[in-house]
Amino acid sequence: MTNQTIPTASGEIVIQSVNKSYGYGKDLKEVVKDCSLTIEAGKLSVMIGPSGCGKSTLIRLLAGFEKPTSGNITINGKPITGPNKDRLVVFQESALFPWMTTEENILYGPKARGELNQKSKDLAAFLIDKVGLNQFKSKFPNQLSGGMQRRAELARALINQPEVMILDEPFRGLDEMSKELMWEYYANLYEENRLTNFFVTTDIDEAIFLADRLIIMTNIPTQVAEIIEVNIPRPRRLSALFESDEANDIKMRALKILHQEAMKSFKSGSKAAADFIDAYSKRATNE
Repeated sequence: MTNQTIPTASGEIVIQSVNKSYGYGKDLKEVVKDCSLTIEAGKLSVMIGPSGCGKSTLIRLLAGFEKPTSGNITINGKPITGPNKDRLVVFQESALFPWMTTEENILYGPKARGELNQKSKDLAAFLIDKVGLNQFKSKFPNQLSGGMQRRAELARALINQPEVMILDEPFRGLDEMSKELMWEYYANLYEENRLTNFFVTTDIDEAIFLADRLIIMTNIPTQVAEIIEVNIPRPRRLSALFESDEANDIKMRALKILHQEAMKSFKSGSKAAADFIDAYSKRATNE
């Protein structure tokens, strides 16, 4: 294989005074309220917020699957009017086609667009090698571990050369060891290509380990509560990160905001908020 690299063009997404509601009249539910945010080009922006606050709704708006009730969302200054290959989403659930091999799944995008040529095949081979699946390129999804499936998903997105990668809790459901390995794997991949990433999670450790910018959201209807710049040098290693005073300071600051927002949700009867508050209280007691 030649000294190939992943072709990338980093895009910038700007969210301006966005509102999103569902229903009408007394059944109207406001999910996103007056939300403004810039997802900076070439940065790994991580969004975290209370469970059920509206993070998934924001993902659908950024992907173009839905339109805001009001406000504007642009990519590189152009309005987002629908789905496009300049923004690709990696969801929580695997979207690999079970009847396709790893290689066929990764080549699906170029094939669907009528761009299946030697260049795309070479890029697929490079990506398969990059995500460590050379020995599994002829295997089907049910023959891959959860972590391998996640790596194949990343390669399938990257072959389309998006300007922004949008990830909706992509490592949720993996066991703890596999999850932490994927954090390091994904961070290494980002450090090589510096593609714009918008990563959504509910895991505070995952958020701090990955983020250049940590975006903390309010309770529903959601908007930005605070943005914390995570100026911890890269490359990062889990074994060292949480011995860092800066990382722990960021964690305590973020947890305080999340606790305040969870309390608001708890008062409205949210089970997820009650679980968070219980875990937060136990953490405080243990410390």
